[in-house]
Amino acid sequence: MKAVKVRVAGIVQGVGFRPYVYRLASSLGLSGYVVNLGGSEVEIHVEGDEHALGEFIRRLAEEAPPAAVIDKLTYEEVEARGFIGFKIEKSGSERRLLSMIPPDIGMCEHCLREVLDPSSRWYRYPFHSCAWCGPRFTVMERAPYDRENTSMASFPLCVKCREEYGDPANIRRFHIQGISCPHCGPQLYLADGRGAPVRCGDPIREAAKLIDEGYIVAVKGIGGFHLAALATDDSVVEKLRARKKRSRKPFAIMALNLDVASRLVYISEEARKLLTGPARPIVVLPRKSREVSPEVAPGLDTLGVMIAYTPLHYLLLMETRDKFLIMTSGNISGSPMVKDPREALEKLGGVADYFLMHNRRIVNRADDSVIRFTDGTPVFLRRSRGYAPRWIEVPRPLSTPAIAVGAMLNNAGAVGIDKYIIPTQYIGDVENLETLEYLKEAVSFLARNYGVDACGAKIVADKHPGYLSLRYAEELSRRCGSAVFRVQHHVAHIASVMAEYGLTEAYGIAVDGVGYGDDGRIWGGEVLYVGRDGIYERLGHLEYIPLPGGDRATKYPARILAGILGEIYGVEEALRLGKRLGLEKMLPGGFTEYRLSVLQAKSSIRASSMGRILDAFSSLLGVCWERSYEGEPAIRLEAAGRGGEHLGVRVEVEGGVVLTKEFMSRFLEKGLSGNSVRDVAYTVQYELARGLAAVARENGAKRVLVSGGAAVNTFIVKGIRDVFGKENVVLPRKLPAGDGGISTGQIYYAMLSGVV
Repeated sequence: MKAVKVRVAGIVQGVGFRPYVYRLASSLGLSGYVVNLGGSEVEIHVEGDEHALGEFIRRLAEEAPPAAVIDKLTYEEVEARGFIGFKIEKSGSERRLLSMIPPDIGMCEHCLREVLDPSSRWYRYPFHSCAWCGPRFTVMERAPYDRENTSMASFPLCVKCREEYGDPANIRRFHIQGISCPHCGPQLYLADGRGAPVRCGDPIREAAKLIDEGYIVAVKGIGGFHLAALATDDSVVEKLRARKKRSRKPFAIMALNLDVASRLVYISEEARKLLTGPARPIVVLPRKSREVSPEVAPGLDTLGVMIAYTPLHYLLLMETRDKFLIMTSGNISGSPMVKDPREALEKLGGVADYFLMHNRRIVNRADDSVIRFTDGTPVFLRRSRGYAPRWIEVPRPLSTPAIAVGAMLNNAGAVGIDKYIIPTQYIGDVENLETLEYLKEAVSFLARNYGVDACGAKIVADKHPGYLSLRYAEELSRRCGSAVFRVQHHVAHIASVMAEYGLTEAYGIAVDGVGYGDDGRIWGGEVLYVGRDGIYERLGHLEYIPLPGGDRATKYPARILAGILGEIYGVEEALRLGKRLGLEKMLPGGFTEYRLSVLQAKSSIRASSMGRILDAFSSLLGVCWERSYEGEPAIRLEAAGRGGEHLGVRVEVEGGVVLTKEFMSRFLEKGLSGNSVRDVAYTVQYELARGLAAVARENGAKRVLVSGGAAVNTFIVKGIRDVFGKENVVLPRKLPAGDGGISTGQIYYAMLSGVV
């Protein structure tokens, strides 16, 4: 008789891994145990015939459950202990290997079939799940992933569920912590805007009826509340916008299934896999149907669509007339997604007419993840439900744990320990204390579960002195008596891609809206080299342009345009040109504000930002002259350029600087009226990117990493790829290109610098 001790790390808790090990060991006649440990890993002791042990090791990874991810598997021969039979041991709190906390998993076809089967005891049960699907991260209090460590602890199993839980032959329910049924699981109820119960036979059918009548219903899901409303009625969409204080930012749509989604958008094979895969993100795709109100995504030729990922959502959509709905985050713009019923009534009472709620507590908030295709490559806009908190493995262990607080917009925090950087779920714009508290809560959850003590960790933050996230870093620093390590914003962008691909040096192009530069100016169109020992060099950039009025210029980009025209042509000519182009109509203060912007140009803050120069062109072309959400003018400029052709106007580069003002003047002198907006928009975006790529090439780059909020723009990526070749342009695939990847880059750069 021989014995082997096996340790398995990855996503191996909450995915049916222990029951699978039990069945495999028992089928081979082996004895021993399998146990969850406190680092989210699994330990296995098996003993028996040597041939059977070899077969067990060989098959262990090959036949693992669909939702399991084996990141590391180690084993050693140990002394046999004379076990009789194989069993699943009560979980332990000891932490030996680090392992991933499981993300939430979209509803599987087996559970859906049972929910729709009138003969099933889960018929129309909105909380059905099994080994292969259901909430994990959002219900988890602490590792190991056992029922008593989740919000399912409030729902003891009934006799039938207990029998299935203990039946080794029941592959999907044996020792599965999140199972329940209508007799023992969470319950659903409908309430009006004041929280008073609505008497009805079926809360889901009643909620669907109300939505079809034009009401807005707040729906409690697995990671927070959604606001559900008709996507086909302009007046309903406008009402939702007014109440949510979200004037033009696109709303996401949830469709019943792939067939319904395919009526609304064009779905490629890769998009189909994303939409129906275990994570079930929102995928931004080309608009196909006129069924959807244009008010859902004003000025855009795309729609963000997801497929129902829980039985609750499926049953609700099934009862509606359209079989798809707006399903947007339940919050007032600028605040975190609401997760508790009391909080929902307080904060969404003026937005939603009714509330479809349940009594299972949401532990960890998680917004829907968002993915789009950039020149054919899928990239994250937002990484959250279904993906968080999966980690990024780096080439070597960190010398000390780290906590990174990220930046400000579309932020996420991160924790680093051993060879892993673990980003939080999407946090949002850290512009108020409520979102700052959410950042702290999310980071603390990871730190606690991975054994990271803030006072034994290096605290890492952005260099921008005005970021609210810096307040959190400084708070930790004061409490622990340690210094905060600050990382330049665009270096962190490039370092985040380096972390994902395990690189220790790289050339990068960072393109975004705002980042605090080492010279005190605003950066955002940068060519960088990042190397070993934390050495980095700014090799080139977009030409600095003025931002007259500072933050007001980012809201009304015609101010930026006015400043640029003043610098190109002088004050008097810029004023005449402004009148001819009607630019004063793009500013709330009319010609007075336009004139003031021209005059303020010389004394205003300056930016090398890709986002800001795109904003200026967007207003020049009459595409968008008021920013109601982050990146709107540039996003709408990309939509305006779809299908455009290059006009032959080239951007010039001088001394590593891409000459944006001269580029703009060439369009003005050539005359905009003779060319289509589509062709100009395409040419502008393509050429600005090609200019940055030319700077990188001139400095010896053979391959470039591309990151930053504007790195998701198809024409920008195409411009860079046409210089380097597609295979030599590296985009992030596991992290957002925008600021959601910054915290990972902060820790990785600290590692390269020898700080951690």
